[in-house]
Amino acid sequence: MSNAQRSALSFAVMAALLMVVGFSQSWPLMLTILNLCLISAVMALGVNIQWGYAGLFNVGTMGFAALGGVAAVLVSKAPVPEAWAAGGSNLFMGALLFALTVAATVVAYRRIPKGPLRVLALSGIIIIGIIATRYFFDPAIADIEAVNPAVTGYLGGLGLPILFSWAAGGLFAAGAAWIIGKITLGLRSDYLAIATLGISEIIIALLKNEDWLTRGVKNVAGLSRPVPYEVDLQKSDWFIGGTEWLNSSALEGLAASDRADLLSNLVIQHSGVFVKLGYAGLFTVVLVVVLGMSVMALNSPWGRMMRAIRDNEVSAAAMGKDVTGRRLQVFIVGSAVVGIAGAMLTTLDGQLTPGSYNPLRFTFLIWVMVIVGGSGNNLGSVLGGFLIWFIWIEAEPVGVWLIDFATSWMDDTSPLRLHLMDSAQHMRLFMMGLVLLLVMRFNPGGILPEVTKARAQ
Repeated sequence: MSNAQRSALSFAVMAALLMVVGFSQSWPLMLTILNLCLISAVMALGVNIQWGYAGLFNVGTMGFAALGGVAAVLVSKAPVPEAWAAGGSNLFMGALLFALTVAATVVAYRRIPKGPLRVLALSGIIIIGIIATRYFFDPAIADIEAVNPAVTGYLGGLGLPILFSWAAGGLFAAGAAWIIGKITLGLRSDYLAIATLGISEIIIALLKNEDWLTRGVKNVAGLSRPVPYEVDLQKSDWFIGGTEWLNSSALEGLAASDRADLLSNLVIQHSGVFVKLGYAGLFTVVLVVVLGMSVMALNSPWGRMMRAIRDNEVSAAAMGKDVTGRRLQVFIVGSAVVGIAGAMLTTLDGQLTPGSYNPLRFTFLIWVMVIVGGSGNNLGSVLGGFLIWFIWIEAEPVGVWLIDFATSWMDDTSPLRLHLMDSAQHMRLFMMGLVLLLVMRFNPGGILPEVTKARAQ
């Protein structure tokens, strides 16, 4: 079977699985799964750019996704004037002093010769800078967080349309990746993994504790939407008229009161589906754009150079390639894609919940998507994003059904049956391990392995 045939068959099976959910459970649930699959596919593409193209073992995906979520808040939420008035000036002074401290540290490091004098100078600059920064920064935080903490207690954002936050999320993640990459990309792969994981945990810790910026564990709810609200659709004449036209056969012949009741229920149901379809359309556009650019980059001279560095960095360096510089490039690009996906996820959720950013969801699952789909293959990463998220959502209800069927011959009060039914939620982890094990055993390159000249021939 050719690669094109395998890809077509794989995506056809995935589409069939989604249709089964629509027919057997509900179409709103199917669309919810589809939207999360689309976001997961974008995030998997970002990790594939780093690992599949350049072999960078980055397990800090969670941190970059969180930065995308922060961008959604800082861009879309309206500013809180009271908070700015209470602590804005001190916060600005603290930020200015911090920037001056960093600049002075860099200048001193570069201009003072290596030795005790440099150590003393750097230590003095850093200590004085920290004391001066906190002199303004600490009162500013206290004043900001004291402003109606039950509702706000933070600075807010720019009040712009939330779609702008998707680009901002990519920029935030790219900026963080540049800083992290400058520090860690000279490390060996296992040290790089540890460093990126630690830094991502630091980012999450900051989001959970810096209430003045993200409200911490109190969460930021009520983010604006790029699609209409269901309530607004239910009051719109054009939507009511369209729903009536689509369901004319079901409404025909009913009494006026019955017709009005049925139409009202249909409008409510269709409004939720319409909103989910709107999200799906936006997410599909982003996925297609990112996928198209990823394919073009992989097939370009730049992509071939990245794969050469991945396969044999010593030979690539001997040919005059800037290995560390090119790795920094791909690390930034992949992180930016993850940041975009993080902003999309927060937009879909409608709120920022820093406590929900955990390695199981934003690091382990994304890596499983890339490995199962096919590392180095962009379509494989998309397929992995769809398949793994689908299994992650459906494993629990399917597990409940299977256990219920397998123990149907037992008494309803049987301790064994009750224990097995209570354990059905753990089917998710079991299914993740099983799928990963089967793919690694029978197709180590993933469902859609990387296409090389050797395979093509």
